[in-house]
Amino acid sequence: MGRVSLCITYGLLITLVTLLVSCKGANDGWDSDAHATFYGDIHGGDTMFGACGYKNLFEQGYGLETAALSTALFNNGSTCGACFELACINSPNCKPNAGTIKITATNFCPPNYTKTHDIWCNPPQKHFDLAEVMFLKLAEYKAGVVPVKFRRVPCVKRGGLKFQIQGNKFWVYVLVFNVGGVGDVVNMKVKGSSSTNWVQMTRSWGQNWHIPMDLSGQSLSFEVTTSDGRTLQALGVAAHNWQLGQTFEAKVNF
Repeated sequence: MGRVSLCITYGLLITLVTLLVSCKGANDGWDSDAHATFYGDIHGGDTMFGACGYKNLFEQGYGLETAALSTALFNNGSTCGACFELACINSPNCKPNAGTIKITATNFCPPNYTKTHDIWCNPPQKHFDLAEVMFLKLAEYKAGVVPVKFRRVPCVKRGGLKFQIQGNKFWVYVLVFNVGGVGDVVNMKVKGSSSTNWVQMTRSWGQNWHIPMDLSGQSLSFEVTTSDGRTLQALGVAAHNWQLGQTFEAKVNF
């Protein structure tokens, strides 16, 4: 191969690498294959209960900056607590210069196989069902549904991890929330003060984790692992006289 051919080949290689880098930078982690609708009214509608287990979105710090996810994104509840950034795209109903919104996944948008339209939450579609006030930050009310691009972003939370203890004497259920970092918890363990070993907990639903043990009378520590593989230990977060229904805040967060 001559010197000219080598130069041409090298030049093409540099051009290809430049294009790949440019494309990666232009995409910047966005995925445009999604849509968004809204539920409730301007005041938020139902913010009390959901498939993630959060009891009151206002009291637990999520407010209206939330969304219910379609099956393709909900991942059987393991995505609960994750944070996303959304932008309205490719629609005349996108508000000019709307920018983006950031929301936390707090509920499930169930599929509806009995309808032939408005089936945005049916698999395999990626979909966000937003509180109306959040939808209106991006698009006009009349749109009803708009295409969006989205990406995962870090969850910024005030204070430490929070644990709400529920269940009964024989089955302890713990809701973990106010999780920073990637936001979604993939594993939890518990240790009572009378034991030296961490005991594996099982996801019940959403971010509710349970264990069939009587832990009453012991101070409790929790080990929490998020989807990025990071692990934190909240040591002695619940005092020995804890009661069902109480919420405890750790001194640590992601």
